[in-house]
Amino acid sequence: MKNSLSGLPRSGANRPDYFRQHLPEVPAFRALIRAVECRLLAEVEMPEPVLDIGCGDGIFGQILAGGRWFAGVDTWPQGVRQARARRAYRHAVVASGTRLPFADGAFRTVVSNCVLEHIPDVDAVLREANRVLVVGGRFALTVPSHLFADMLFGSTVCARLGLRRLGGAYGAWFNRKARHYHCDPPERWIARLADAGFAVERWQYYLSHAALQAIDLAHYYGLPSLFWNKVLGRWNVVRGYWNYVVPELWLRRYYEEPAPNPGGYIFFAATKTHDLG
Repeated sequence: MKNSLSGLPRSGANRPDYFRQHLPEVPAFRALIRAVECRLLAEVEMPEPVLDIGCGDGIFGQILAGGRWFAGVDTWPQGVRQARARRAYRHAVVASGTRLPFADGAFRTVVSNCVLEHIPDVDAVLREANRVLVVGGRFALTVPSHLFADMLFGSTVCARLGLRRLGGAYGAWFNRKARHYHCDPPERWIARLADAGFAVERWQYYLSHAALQAIDLAHYYGLPSLFWNKVLGRWNVVRGYWNYVVPELWLRRYYEEPAPNPGGYIFFAATKTHDLG
């Protein structure tokens, strides 16, 4: 197993600018997180067919895979309808990751991007991922790390002022609002995956302490986007200059940063070693 700390692949003439692709579609903080995850997952070999567990509205899958992935599932009906409308997957299905509506060994790759932390019975999802994968199939996933809450801007400022209890309360509040049930160290995830029949081939942290502070602040900058999404069903009312200028000046550096050690999120690439029986 390798903890790769050589740095994320950089944008270039032959590499998509995932940050710029996300900015017209989602709030700036989400554009940053999803863009970095696109860069990580783009480096993973993903044999077809591919299943995306927790596909949401399909924006991430569409940008990363261009509609090539076979199926996406989510418990959010509105999001699945949006994924269907943008043809992000060949099949977008309302279903729970704890009971996938697919046959044993139906897929050669399963992806779960910042989803498992939101599911209380995460072990059931890992068992289902094992069931629908062929032996030797690839499982790529991303999750917040055990340091996520402590790296937020509010938590960091409180800690620096000696208000550690208040900082801890802020981090706990943020995790509750984000519905984070699992923010664990890499060792805990590696053990969970082993119990579910997977061997981790590679993992790495991503998004530094400075990036997490910026992401925290950018949540508040993006509050108008939350309003428009509730009212109109889309994050940005106008897709133009103002979608880019502030994020480019403020957040671009974190999209381009080398892999931190440690970081606020963790990426894993694993392989199914055996059926659970």
